[in-house]
Amino acid sequence: MSQVRRQLARPRPSWGWQDDAACRGEDLVLFFGPDGERQPERDVRERKAKAICGGCPVRNECLDYALSRPEKYGTWGGLNEDERASERRRRMRRAASAGISAA
Repeated sequence: MSQVRRQLARPRPSWGWQDDAACRGEDLVLFFGPDGERQPERDVRERKAKAICGGCPVRNECLDYALSRPEKYGTWGGLNEDERASERRRRMRRAASAGISAA
C-alpha cells in the first residue's frame, strides 16, 4: 500500500474581508507589477498601491493574511515584499520575547 503524505493543515482563510477591500476592482498590475519592471517605475506603482491601502477598511486583515501564508509577491496591507519580511521578523521577535517574559 502506498502512503499518502499529509500536509500541515493551515486554517482555511476567510475571504469575506476582500469584499470590503479598497483595491477591489483595481488593476492587479498596480499591486503586483509587470515582469521586467524597473525600480523607478516600481517605486511610483507601489506609492499608488499603498495610497489605496492607506484608506482601506480591511488593511489589517489583508496584511495579517499575507503574513500568515506568506505571500511572497505584491503589495498587501500597504506593505511590499521587503516590508512584509521585516514585519514578519518583528512579529516573531515580539512573540518570542512575550513567551520568554511569560515564563
